[in-house]
Amino acid sequence: MDTDNLSRESYKGILIEAEKLSHDLTLQFGLLSGDCKNETEYIDKAEKLTREIMQAKDWEIDDLFWGNPPEKEKLEFTCKKIIDNIQKVKSIPIEKRKYDF
Repeated sequence: MDTDNLSRESYKGILIEAEKLSHDLTLQFGLLSGDCKNETEYIDKAEKLTREIMQAKDWEIDDLFWGNPPEKEKLEFTCKKIIDNIQKVKSIPIEKRKYDF
């Protein structure tokens, strides 16, 4: 699937939230969509990635951001916000989510 196939709620809650911190973080979430069959799978993988980032060692964060990591506190805040947003999206039935296609 492509990120264009995500509901507005998922797109805003994950990709737009990531972009507020770093385009590099947005790219990581964007790449996930290519391996997903649907939005539910994407949301699950995005949540897993976010939790992995929150547990990552400094060198892993450095690699993830190609040697230009954001401040640790800002990254942690953004990851928590993305997790919160994912939980909100999961609470919305798929048929009630808004799509642009």
